[in-house]
Amino acid sequence: MTINEIQDELISDFELFDDWESKYEFIIDLGKQFPPLEEQYKTEENIIKGCQSRVWLNAYMDGDLLKFEADSDAIIVRGLVSMLVKVLSGHTPEEIAKADVYFMERVGLHQHLAQTRSNGLAAMLKQMKAYGFAFQAKSVNA
Repeated sequence: MTINEIQDELISDFELFDDWESKYEFIIDLGKQFPPLEEQYKTEENIIKGCQSRVWLNAYMDGDLLKFEADSDAIIVRGLVSMLVKVLSGHTPEEIAKADVYFMERVGLHQHLAQTRSNGLAAMLKQMKAYGFAFQAKSVNA
């Protein structure tokens, strides 16, 4: 699936819920189902700056595809980062760097998250796109 197809699927998932309490429960459930990051990757260098909770992001190439693993010490943040990983992981660095990540706005996350959580979500996305640019540059220079 393309990045946009995955985003559209997530938007459809959110449309199944009538109120934000149910949508928060959905995000928490995503966090509970998200596989934990191996302890060896929970390092200072993998912490995303700008998040109120601790969020670790590990990026690596698998063939031509950039993959992400992440974790957080806050369950709702685990759910939020799991959505970003679902949308962006497993695509080329170029696709990730160029991606228009619109699902957060379309489902209303920015309006319904606390400002600190919203800022943290933006920091997670910024870091993932930065990895896209970095790995894209590596493959060009290789």
